Amino acid sequence: MKVFILLLTLLSFIFAENYTFLVQPYSKEVELEAKIIAEIATASLHSKIKLFIPQISEMEEKVYSKYFTLSPKCEDANFVFINKNIEEESLCDNASRLFFTNNYRKLLANDKYFGALFWNKSRPNIVFSKKRLEAKAIILPKTFEQFIEIF
Repeated sequence: MKVFILLLTLLSFIFAENYTFLVQPYSKEVELEAKIIAEIATASLHSKIKLFIPQISEMEEKVYSKYFTLSPKCEDANFVFINKNIEEESLCDNASRLFFTNNYRKLLANDKYFGALFWNKSRPNIVFSKKRLEAKAIILPKTFEQFIEIF
């Protein structure tokens, strides 16, 4: 009986490599975030979107590349999504590109961002600044009107 259990254990280790796809990282939250950002970017820019995400992870790159053309440099992008805490000085200027964040406090503190997508109680929240939308001449569809705030 012990020999049988030992053989069964050895066989399972041999064939375990076939099932490693089950433990590869995947996040439904990142997938949903990418879909929402794609909708926002498409509504904000009426041209082909080149997205830059600073310090993007491999998983994020895999997911976001389904919806966007990813840019390795901020200077080559027309839409920048800041989803990590990074130094603001390391980013390019905001003259010809739109900046979006995942941090509500960052949105309030910095005029560079015209909106934010952040998670609260496992739900996505979207906020746009009315003044910044007007300043950047961004006209969003009516489906986004409920997310526009005056501050």
